[in-house]
Amino acid sequence: MSISRSFATRLMALLVIIGLVGCGAQDTPTAPADAPATGAKTYSDMVLCYPQLGAESDWRTANTASIKETAATLGIKQLVFSDAQQKQENQISAVRACIQQGVDVIALPPVVEDGWDAVLTEAKNAGIPVIIVDRSVSADKSLYSTHIGSNMVLEGERAAAEFNKMMPNGGVILELSGTTGSGAAVGRAKGLRNKLNANITILDSQTGNFTRAEAVPVMQALLKKYTPGKDFQGLFIHNDDMGIGAIEVLKAAGVQPGDLKIVSVDGTRGGFQAMVDGWFQADVECNPLLGPQVFELALKLMNGQPVEPEVITNETVYYPENAAELLPTRKY
Repeated sequence: MSISRSFATRLMALLVIIGLVGCGAQDTPTAPADAPATGAKTYSDMVLCYPQLGAESDWRTANTASIKETAATLGIKQLVFSDAQQKQENQISAVRACIQQGVDVIALPPVVEDGWDAVLTEAKNAGIPVIIVDRSVSADKSLYSTHIGSNMVLEGERAAAEFNKMMPNGGVILELSGTTGSGAAVGRAKGLRNKLNANITILDSQTGNFTRAEAVPVMQALLKKYTPGKDFQGLFIHNDDMGIGAIEVLKAAGVQPGDLKIVSVDGTRGGFQAMVDGWFQADVECNPLLGPQVFELALKLMNGQPVEPEVITNETVYYPENAAELLPTRKY
């Protein structure tokens, strides 16, 4: 009897121990749903490809600096950076090299809108998310994860609003356009035409390819065809660098600050100086300092988190009245 009770007692104890071990495996506390997943990737894991389209302007230089400085600040594993010198074929080659390398994310500022479907499909098939930066692409939106940048059409519409205010009785303007086929040039031209009053005519539009150097001969050619003040009273210029080139030509032709109504786009230090000097009557902001937002989006994509398909930067319009005060604070 005593032996049976002793055996029963030992058997019950053993069963209790086995039960506790089993429950312990099931009852281990789990992380709350909103806690970071164990093993989530960080900036130190990130290899990001940035095939920059070129260095055609102060805006682009500032954009490059923002990407490189942010990468260093965040301590990302590797930034694969290249300069396509404004040639789409160079960008496509750089993207393909990044696909072969197996980077985590590609952030692409496209030189033009068209011609990206094939290489974006290659990136998608390789499982590499793509962020379109600054300018837009015409490719199917399923081929890239998100676009971050300015609303180029809105920039053109804001420029039109300035001309409508400055030229209430109508007039004639010339347009110095950006790179043909680029999202920025297409959007700004469309926005201008969307909102420009019917009594304001666009006499001519020529491309200066977003560069100061190319804007000079284009402006010289326009002045051979048209007389400032007589044939046209205003200028819409797609970026500040071209605007500065145009100013050089206007000065040489004897045009004085304020003789023409000039609206530019970017809001660079050079543009602010042109407002201080009386040449630009308004400068529509286009912010190049996209580094922090680009890397934040890239990290979300690396971790499979959802992102908005369109991320628009908040921007404004600057005027000569406060240009001198704000100029020292400009970062680009």
